Amino acid sequence: MKQKQAFSSTLSVNPYNNTYYTGTATRIKVADKPQYQKDQYTVSCLNTHDFITTMISISKKIPDEDIADAVETKIYEELGLDMAVEYQINYVSAADGTDEANNNYHVFVVDPLSMEEAFGNTIEQIKYIDQITPVPLLLRTLYKKEIIEENGTHCFIYFQSNDAFLTLYNDREFLYTKSLKFSFSRMHDRYCELMGEQMELGSFIRLLCEEGLQSIEGGKQQYLMKLFGEVFLHINDVITYSKRAFELDHIDKVYIGSEAGAIIGMDEYSQTYLGLDSSDFNFNYGFETEEWYIDQLHLLMQLTIQLEAEDRYECNFTRFHRPPQFVKRASGQLILTVAASAVVALLYPGIYWTLDGIESIRKAAMSAEYDALHIERLDRENQLKYHTTEMEKVKKLVENEQASLDEKKAVLTQIHNVKVDYPMKAKLISDLTKDLNKYQVKLEQLGYSEDAKTKEREFTLNLLSSQDKRITNLIEWYTKTRSAQYKFSIKNIEFDEEKKIYSSELKVVLK
Repeated sequence: MKQKQAFSSTLSVNPYNNTYYTGTATRIKVADKPQYQKDQYTVSCLNTHDFITTMISISKKIPDEDIADAVETKIYEELGLDMAVEYQINYVSAADGTDEANNNYHVFVVDPLSMEEAFGNTIEQIKYIDQITPVPLLLRTLYKKEIIEENGTHCFIYFQSNDAFLTLYNDREFLYTKSLKFSFSRMHDRYCELMGEQMELGSFIRLLCEEGLQSIEGGKQQYLMKLFGEVFLHINDVITYSKRAFELDHIDKVYIGSEAGAIIGMDEYSQTYLGLDSSDFNFNYGFETEEWYIDQLHLLMQLTIQLEAEDRYECNFTRFHRPPQFVKRASGQLILTVAASAVVALLYPGIYWTLDGIESIRKAAMSAEYDALHIERLDRENQLKYHTTEMEKVKKLVENEQASLDEKKAVLTQIHNVKVDYPMKAKLISDLTKDLNKYQVKLEQLGYSEDAKTKEREFTLNLLSSQDKRITNLIEWYTKTRSAQYKFSIKNIEFDEEKKIYSSELKVVLK
């Protein structure tokens, strides 16, 4: 890679947990006091909750130089983005499939405000970042460096303190990514809620990484099993959606890990719960290090910079470019001009009297330039005030939208709970009627009712039999075997002389 050859080292930055690593081609170590260096190439990443990603199709008839504008226009339309906000938009090619008329692109959209919030503290220390890449695109390095040699569909799951993501690669190319709601922070909150007492986040992470899911006994095991049951239910939903959306027959391999290290037993739990071949997200990258474990994202960032441009996904979101060369700066140009003037003065001492006129002209020109710049500065200050006011308005809108979103989430949660916890009528009916043939009792009619106030659910079974004893035997069997789940009641058994058959109305109340 040409640009890498000009730098002696690489600095990888994770602004979300404020960690820094310096690396060379063979070694990586912690950077305790990161700072600006001219000969250092700086790379960072964007977590999945800081960007929007989607896939769009663009006609093949559009010239290459117009594709960026076409992508931007279509993204604003399809995602309904605010036209007043200048979002950062990058894209990479996707598999064309069977569409002969269009090219497909994975598009990534970033709000500039989220960039400022995420990287503000980092920029105060190191001044610039050469490259900022979305996390899921870093994973291509594993294939290009032959760390993963197999083809097929691979699922990568990675947990971080304030985020977690699931990414799919199909035949060594990026396919899909999704931010998961169960970060370490969210797991910690839920674990404390289940346990009924508080626990430090760091202690919770150490509990997972040092003791794991299989070695913990007692109450902790019960709470962790409940927690990770919810985690993998969410992951399974995302995988199910992905397979349906992208028409995937199966997923060949799941790699699962975290920024804190491997969670003992997680891969076995994943393989059991998801029914997919799973292993740790912890690869041999070929770096020498003194650390017992390094966040895999740092290793991926360090390794990605070593790839040739054609082997990487070029998707750079940096807004924090390094300073221009000395000769391209205004101050540098001024110094060079003064130096040239001094040389001229030394070479031509006989024409000193002309310098006064030259300087007067130059002063007048600079004064005119100053006046123009002063007017421009005032104009930009006014623009800055205006945009600051607009930004506050946008923040207010975002807060309102977030409140609305939270309200909708609460409703969806209630709907989900009802859907999951509410036993299906068909299953209850099947459970009640499966023994009718055993006692030679027929079901004439089935009714169901639910009391709106008490929420009591009642089934009414109209039973028919040629012998009243068969009905009583059936009710006796129900009472012995299902009294824990249902409450049974019957008023009488009537005999129809004309039809020569016994009938009875059995009421079954679900407890």
